[in-house]
Amino acid sequence: MTHRHPLRRLAALPAAALLALTATGCGSGGSDTPAAADSGSGGTLVVGATGTLPNTDTVIGGAGFEGKRLVSFQLYEGLTRYDLTQGDAPPEITGALATSWEVADDDTTWTFTLRDGVTFHDGTPFDADAVIFNLDRYLDEESDYYTDALGAAAGEYAGGIADYRKLDDGRVELVTAEPNGHFPEDLAHVLIASPTAIRETGTEDFARQPVGTGPFSFASQREGQEIELVANERYWAGAPKLDRLIVRAIPDAAARTAALRSGDVNWIEYPNPDDIESLTAEGASVVTNSYDHLWYWILDTSQGPWSDPRVRRAANYAVDREAIAEQLLHGTADPAHQAAPRATFAYDEANDTYTYEPDRARRLLAEAGYEDGFETSVTVPTGGSGNLLPVPITEAIQRDLAAVGIDVEIRTTDWSTLISAEAEGEVALGSDAIAQSTTLFQSEALLPLFIGGDSPFWTGHYSNERVDELLASASADTDPERRRSDYREALSLVTRDAPWLFVVNDRNPRALAPEVRGLVQPQSWFIDLTTVWVSS
Repeated sequence: MTHRHPLRRLAALPAAALLALTATGCGSGGSDTPAAADSGSGGTLVVGATGTLPNTDTVIGGAGFEGKRLVSFQLYEGLTRYDLTQGDAPPEITGALATSWEVADDDTTWTFTLRDGVTFHDGTPFDADAVIFNLDRYLDEESDYYTDALGAAAGEYAGGIADYRKLDDGRVELVTAEPNGHFPEDLAHVLIASPTAIRETGTEDFARQPVGTGPFSFASQREGQEIELVANERYWAGAPKLDRLIVRAIPDAAARTAALRSGDVNWIEYPNPDDIESLTAEGASVVTNSYDHLWYWILDTSQGPWSDPRVRRAANYAVDREAIAEQLLHGTADPAHQAAPRATFAYDEANDTYTYEPDRARRLLAEAGYEDGFETSVTVPTGGSGNLLPVPITEAIQRDLAAVGIDVEIRTTDWSTLISAEAEGEVALGSDAIAQSTTLFQSEALLPLFIGGDSPFWTGHYSNERVDELLASASADTDPERRRSDYREALSLVTRDAPWLFVVNDRNPRALAPEVRGLVQPQSWFIDLTTVWVSS
């Protein structure tokens, strides 16, 4: 049974908690929850998520990075993981089910030394055979446990693996088709499940009783709506402080706030910015930090007005992104003046380009032959992973664009429909643009899918040969400074070409009840829940 702790007024809080709330407030990078340094453990964390929950079968997911953050990465691990213990820099990759790795002189042959003594939630041992079994399931169509859905999902991160084999019980060799400088990061997303459990249930039923090695193990679920996990007492890095973790799908922002206020949940993802001041006054802690996020429109560059880069640049100069960040989103986002998100190693302040200049926008439109403006349309999700307040943001952009003569029809759909169509190379509702959020450098393997010339995703038909060359060069290079240089040049070209409408970078706000302790807010989509506990 979940214990309900409605938010209390500030006057009812202990003096120490009042001091902590005053010190943290909303917006300090890497801020911890009140009394984060206190020792303690136990309790049930109940999280209100912004969208439906993912399919629990390893890589299939389907609920964006929020689903991976709150569910998949709690149940499973890859050979590597993100180090989410700090809040002052983008996370590095460290060992998870592997303790170390090295790449041969050919830059394609990788040897991973596996962590000894790890067990799956069902008590069976993790070893090299388990790695090979899971790779077969993702990559070998002859495997009894392979499905097209698994293959497609795994292809985003494991598709470049050309060969793999067991060297001994504690080592595996993975060979990539091409040199891949971000291969260790990719493997954080290639999740390893219990071969014993999969053999017992079969792939078709495995999601009903998922078994991994992660910090939490499966207890129960209402598919797509609620999942309950319990602490993995045998977790190799030490048992989580929490006893239980419950994640609930609450897509409506007002409903999430109401659930926090009533005590039905004690943590909500992305509180409505309009509610932050009152939530803080009622005792909640609202924490934020920059991370690798961009909220933007993908424009159809293949036809009509959007095919002209002057029109695309005009639209970018027409948007008052500072007003959106500060007035609409109340400081929970930063204005995005370029393609590279602020909290990434590829961000260069010198590439900040688009400021609010409506007169300049009108001049560019006139140069392009659209002095009388034009009509266009955009498909917008009503919510979902990292999408902030998608409809109100789009309505603000609609007003800004109308002021320079661009009349926008807004068409709404749900997040799953939008990204499913996009993955098929299509636009839900047939619009001229898509509004959405994404990560670019938190997961480098995805970058060519968004700005690459031969992407299978709908990218607005954007293509720049030099961008493709730079992405290929950066991807293959293991030297971080050369990769940074290539990525910065690539993103500066994307900024110049303006295939997107760059709007804001989210600061990842979440609101926590006073009894939730121990959170470190990282510069990441993902989060370490093993340090969190809930006081009684």
